[in-house]
Amino acid sequence: MDSRVQTERMMASIEGRPEFSVISPVRNEADNVEALAREISQALAGRAFEIIFVDDCSQDDTRARLFALKDKIPNLRIVGHRKNAGQSRAVRTGVLAARANVILTLDGDGQNDPADLAGLLGQLNRADAQGDLALVQGRRDKRVDSSWKKLGSRFANNVRRAMLRDKNADSGCGMRAFKREAYLQLPYFDHMHRYLPALMQSEGFMVEERAVGHRVRKHGRSNYTNFGRLADAWSDMQGVMWLRKRRRSPGGTDEI
Repeated sequence: MDSRVQTERMMASIEGRPEFSVISPVRNEADNVEALAREISQALAGRAFEIIFVDDCSQDDTRARLFALKDKIPNLRIVGHRKNAGQSRAVRTGVLAARANVILTLDGDGQNDPADLAGLLGQLNRADAQGDLALVQGRRDKRVDSSWKKLGSRFANNVRRAMLRDKNADSGCGMRAFKREAYLQLPYFDHMHRYLPALMQSEGFMVEERAVGHRVRKHGRSNYTNFGRLADAWSDMQGVMWLRKRRRSPGGTDEI
């Protein structure tokens, strides 16, 4: 274990907070959340962490299924929206509720493999990481979605890279590890979770990628469609470009 990780664990213990927080935004995933919560807990067993499921006003019994697990998974927390607000808002709600300085995220549909979380965390916290490394973005090299869905995602990623020049292959992947403080410096807007690498870079932070697995969805169906995503993508990217253009950096700060 390197000194950076040892220091973070020691400080977390002293301050009475978790070493890291795992956040999963969910909506109408009643048949997936129980297995996912158990997988997360098992994959990270032995570490001091919390699991936060953010229920984005599900219309099924997602929230009840999660609540039934609280006695079996003591570090499980459930935060519920009163109105549907979207995935980006759910992620932000989880980050605001988190008690740790390091955040791990994964989608609530079970397609992200919790076994990859430790690798993302280790890459972010490694001893030789640059001091301004703030995000390790997952990259699904072997997606198991339909050909139509993969085609739409590939098109969107190519357009985004061409416009934003963020050099990121798969910013739509929900698996990430990032510094909470860096995330909270970013401007919030709907769908921002798809542009985290570009937004982090615009604030002067370093971003890296890591290959992660991808699994077949066992239950339910996606809350997104290709047409729905493409309808928003153009205005979203224009907005990100405007934000980056209007950014002014102080070049760091010094307390005098």
